[in-house]
Amino acid sequence: MTIFGDLERFISEDLYPYRVPITIAILAAAAIAIALAYHVGLHLVAWRHRLVTGAAVAVFVAIAIPSGNYLLSPLWERSHLEEESPLVSAMEDMSGADEPSGDDGSSTTTPPAAETPQPPPEDAFEPRVTHQGEFSGADDFHFGRGRALLIETAPDTYTLRFEEFSVRNGPDLFVYLSTSADGYGDGSLELGGLKATGGAFNYEVPPGTDVSQYRSAVVWCKAFSVLFATAPLEPAT
Repeated sequence: MTIFGDLERFISEDLYPYRVPITIAILAAAAIAIALAYHVGLHLVAWRHRLVTGAAVAVFVAIAIPSGNYLLSPLWERSHLEEESPLVSAMEDMSGADEPSGDDGSSTTTPPAAETPQPPPEDAFEPRVTHQGEFSGADDFHFGRGRALLIETAPDTYTLRFEEFSVRNGPDLFVYLSTSADGYGDGSLELGGLKATGGAFNYEVPPGTDVSQYRSAVVWCKAFSVLFATAPLEPAT
């Protein structure tokens, strides 16, 4: 599939910036070709051999429609997903754990203690953003924007979160933690398929992962080895 990836990069990086004049030239060339074909009588030849012509058209359509649907339909298909931040979930769990309940399971209000409230233990863990970065697209065609947050939800337990995110859709898109700050690198960690082309959502990082070796979050087309978007991850301040 490498040849398709090279072709896709050539179209998106070299041709896409000149899409308007190229489209005009293609339409003009197609009109000239049709006029010349009609002038030399190719339509009459096709009619005389209509069985062969019809079979050729049928084969072309049978190949072009499924291929075009797989390669091109994602360009105008969009999806949106909103998931709760693990920071919010963790804080709600902590507050719920501190609230006592009655015998019937209902919440009760504890009278104010006479003693001065004690601060939480110094070693109490609070979920936090350890790294963050802004998404940018690989080129004019493969746009990407939004934020990537690496959140430590428990000691040595991490979640990668996308917020205010949007990216160009494409076939076979996956999310990775990359060893390179500039895009997909050797040893990148796959977290799963792209959940949506826009919104806010989370990816659980496998337990025991050494996140210090990863430098960015990327959206990568696995089928054609094409980069769509990158968010370099810097320590949160």
